[in-house]
Amino acid sequence: MSLKKVVIQQYRENVNRAKQKVEGLRVPSEGWLRTTRKALGMSGAQLGRRLGVTRGSISNTEKAELNGGVTLKAMQQMAEGLGCRFVYAVVPEKNIEDVIYRRALKKAREQIEEASVHMALEEQVLSSSMLDIEVRRLADEMFNEASAELWNDDE
Repeated sequence: MSLKKVVIQQYRENVNRAKQKVEGLRVPSEGWLRTTRKALGMSGAQLGRRLGVTRGSISNTEKAELNGGVTLKAMQQMAEGLGCRFVYAVVPEKNIEDVIYRRALKKAREQIEEASVHMALEEQVLSSSMLDIEVRRLADEMFNEASAELWNDDE
């Protein structure tokens, strides 16, 4: 296995581990900041004093979390004020290999369908089962190459 493939495998394992750790985790309806503050029994004014900001600023940050307008820096500061650790992750809905293979199948299908049109013009039509085999073969090849070209949409 090449060094590039070893490194890619390590990235994939990291992403899959993160995905497993947050499986089923959902943002509370009031957001993590407000929910954690309330769980601690801490008022917005108390948190504001700990951070050197107003209660209104705390309220605005908690609202911003809910509408996606909060910064990572603000989340980290609020977490620290709550005596907590801020963590974030970007994880796929499925294992990363499934996401990549699904993409490879899509790209392979597009390429095989385009090639089959040209073959049909030359009266060299493949059966649907042969097309499926060829799509799987090409998708396997794309998956194993781990090429960034897999994510180009213009081809």
